[in-house]
Amino acid sequence: MTHSSAIAPIGIVPESQRVIDIPAIGGPEALVLTHQPVPSPGPNDVLIEVHGAGVNRADVMQRIGTYPMPDDAPSVPGLEVAGVVVACGSAVHRWKIGDRVCALVVGGGYAEYCIAPEVQCLPVPEHLTLVEAAGLPEVIFTVWMTVFEQAHLVSGEALLVHGGASGVGSMAIQIARQCGASVIATAGSDERCAFARGLGADLAINYKNEDFVEAVHRYTGGAGVDVILDMVGGPYAQRNIASLNMGGRLCYVSLQEGMEATFDLLHILLNRLTITGANLRRRSVEEKGRLAREIEKRIWPLVSSGRVKPVIDRTVALDQAAEAHRLLEAGQIAGKVILTPGT
Repeated sequence: MTHSSAIAPIGIVPESQRVIDIPAIGGPEALVLTHQPVPSPGPNDVLIEVHGAGVNRADVMQRIGTYPMPDDAPSVPGLEVAGVVVACGSAVHRWKIGDRVCALVVGGGYAEYCIAPEVQCLPVPEHLTLVEAAGLPEVIFTVWMTVFEQAHLVSGEALLVHGGASGVGSMAIQIARQCGASVIATAGSDERCAFARGLGADLAINYKNEDFVEAVHRYTGGAGVDVILDMVGGPYAQRNIASLNMGGRLCYVSLQEGMEATFDLLHILLNRLTITGANLRRRSVEEKGRLAREIEKRIWPLVSSGRVKPVIDRTVALDQAAEAHRLLEAGQIAGKVILTPGT
């Protein structure tokens, strides 16, 4: 269905909205509640009334000024939302006003209304609330892009996930298990290890008490794992490649503890290892749309059937976004924290 107007019926969409902006970089207190005009969708966009917005590490990095922002990204953070379509651009064909969608966005999610390209939206399964669905796009896009497209994990292989209790980690465990892989996860406490095992990890290693390289080799009979999903960065570099099987693949999705690394190149050469990395936010709308279609075909049936679930630790009101960031930075979130604008 094609919509001829980019404007919702009069009275549905206000002229201004509450948003969380970042006027200057800093601590959580740098997140400021303010008012901005409600944006109008372009020809290929929809306007979503936000019921939930996921909080992610990239938002924290944006706030402290360590994230290289795309030129078209707004200062309002927020990479994923779920809600109801309230306006459609003139070239939008799939969605109509009233549809429940979740979407990956380049920014602007910490708001009451958010623009999303039509191709980056996915339908919310009937059994999920919009708040639950807000915890899906960023982590599923990331896991599909890194673990499956970049690192080519297949059924029967073994995956090591660092940060198994994180948003991305908790989703990687679920999807990899559903796709027939075995999963080893690391986490920073016994409680978070138990959380990872509850999601399907075959083994969870408390990295504060145990060397994950030794634990991986002990569990795999000395073989190592086929794929590693790493969010730590530099400090784990050499230990990661020591944990890989012949032909193993190491994929970086974040560099939270350091951007520089030293590798044993002879070990990489002799064991035919692949080191790769993936960034989602800076990809084009066309590329994100391609990812969305692949995810809808391959992963969305798992979500719709309940075999893969959003992992929501807690919800926080939009005007308490600073508290959400404090909790995330303190390692007190298992899975995702979702901002609720109160719609």
